[in-house]
Amino acid sequence: QVQLVESGGGLVQPGGSLRLSCAASGFTSSSYRMSWYRQAPGKKREMVAVITSVGGRTDYADSVKGRFAISRDNRKNTVYLQMNSLNPEDTAVYYCNAYHGSLDNDFWGQGTQVTVSS
Repeated sequence: QVQLVESGGGLVQPGGSLRLSCAASGFTSSSYRMSWYRQAPGKKREMVAVITSVGGRTDYADSVKGRFAISRDNRKNTVYLQMNSLNPEDTAVYYCNAYHGSLDNDFWGQGTQVTVSS
């Protein structure tokens, strides 16, 4: 059974940090492009960070560049999102995505809530 399970969300004060984890099961995530998306209330889901399967190249939304870092541990079949210098605009539900174009697979996790507030 294919699953993506996010964890690590919560309430944090402005300027704080969180690390999100996305544990994959039922497939080998190392061959997938892995991404983090987020969706704030009343807004569209947006891509936050992506890491490729080959070479581990990363890319980020302009709003998080220099503050967030995506990484992957293929031995653990897990992807991480380190989030620093958080601000209230980062408040959203964060989703993990696994995409493999050749297999036409597109998997999503259930999301984890991140709230930045004093």
